[in-house]
Amino acid sequence: QELLVESGGGSVQAGGSLKLACLASGITYSIDIMNWYRQAPGKPREVVAFITTGGETYYSDSVKGRFTISRDNAKNTVYLQMNSLKPEDTAVYYCATDNVAKQLRDWGQGTQVTVSS
Repeated sequence: QELLVESGGGSVQAGGSLKLACLASGITYSIDIMNWYRQAPGKPREVVAFITTGGETYYSDSVKGRFTISRDNAKNTVYLQMNSLKPEDTAVYYCATDNVAKQLRDWGQGTQVTVSS
């Protein structure tokens, strides 16, 4: 059974840093894209960043220049280094894996990130 487990969330003051990790296990398909999403209270889930197998990356405008996504394909793990955190980054952060051709997606359970001013 597919299982994605996020770690590294927590509470930090504005300007601080956190590094999230997501380990994907039991994945039976080839993972084309590994994603980070977030959802703040009362807001829809939004994409933060994603990375392809080849290392191509995408960042939302709100985190560009502050967050860095990376991936260890051998370990089926994706990371999100978050620097210069702002209170508006407060959210539950979720990772997701995609197989594009088979239209398969799995989600992690989420990890809370709280940034205080």
